[in-house]
Amino acid sequence: MTFDIGKITVGGSKTCVIAEVGVNHLKNLDLAEELISSAANAGADIVKFQTYSADTLTTKNAPRFWSWSGEHDSGGSQRDSYAVLATPELEFTRELVRLCEKHDVAFMSTPFDDATVDVLEALGSAAYKIASGDITNFPLIRKIAKTGKPLFLSTGASSIQEIKSAVAEIEKINKSIPVCIMHCTLCYPTRAEHANLSAILDLQKHFPNHILGLSDHTIGPAIPSASILYGVKAIEKHYTCDKTLPDSADHWLSIDEAELSVMTSMLRQIERAIGHGTKDVLRCEEIARSNARRSLVVKGSIKKGEKFSSENIIPKRPGFGISPDNIDEIIGLTSTSDLADDAVILPEHVLEDASFKPIMEALLLSKGNSL
Repeated sequence: MTFDIGKITVGGSKTCVIAEVGVNHLKNLDLAEELISSAANAGADIVKFQTYSADTLTTKNAPRFWSWSGEHDSGGSQRDSYAVLATPELEFTRELVRLCEKHDVAFMSTPFDDATVDVLEALGSAAYKIASGDITNFPLIRKIAKTGKPLFLSTGASSIQEIKSAVAEIEKINKSIPVCIMHCTLCYPTRAEHANLSAILDLQKHFPNHILGLSDHTIGPAIPSASILYGVKAIEKHYTCDKTLPDSADHWLSIDEAELSVMTSMLRQIERAIGHGTKDVLRCEEIARSNARRSLVVKGSIKKGEKFSSENIIPKRPGFGISPDNIDEIIGLTSTSDLADDAVILPEHVLEDASFKPIMEALLLSKGNSL
């Protein structure tokens, strides 16, 4: 279960890393290029933006739901904040697409109205993100779904039923559209105890045929890196090149190039550590298995014809002889040889009877042989 965005495969063994620049470019193309190039250098697969008009996003007096000391008007509304960095223009977004191509990273954006979907479509956008706040905005969901492009659906502050309704609305338009459902906590920033990563298992249960991702608002790289242990295949993280920059409330809670580099390195390491999902003996363990496990060993000495007993055998390392889990079957059987103190008891040292044959078979099979 995978889908492609240009050269990027989402849903495979490699976690897709999305650097969410949003509007941290501050409407400055030089800064935008620095963000794009540094994110690419740090291992991002996709650099994502936000394309919106403040006039169609919010009413004039909608209250802010965040607290940030850098607002131009501390008593202003959502519209006042969003108007500062709104970038619905075709030409500015065209330059963002060009810069992503220049630095060999995929472009993506979150549109917030029909007009910005049209802008992104005109530029050949390969995929779309639907923001958590728009999971019940069926008119916008329908508009985006009609493009037929892969979708990342963010689920912050949403119930399972609301997510199901949004997915159903997408599938009414086009059942074949790939949808990556992004677990998200809509708190800026998100405290560790509110990340609720185990909710990803709930999403797996309700959406078994969808790829899952994480849109993360925690501070730092640790929690998003850990999320792939729950099956996450795409991680979106707010990104900046300077946490002290003004105008955008996202800079201070974003990760920078150094942190993104750490996160991508951690992801690659955890991906390798996940393994194949079956508990068995690994080739790298074979030497330890033979030498750290124990065998039945002679305690004192044993004469040919003498019976093995709890008094003359003891479990000791190494483990290439008869295993101590067979001690009950060995006790009472007869030695075929004179055995010195500390000798590892091998199958040929035991006079075989019907009860001993399965032990012989198990020992030989464990060594890759057969009778």
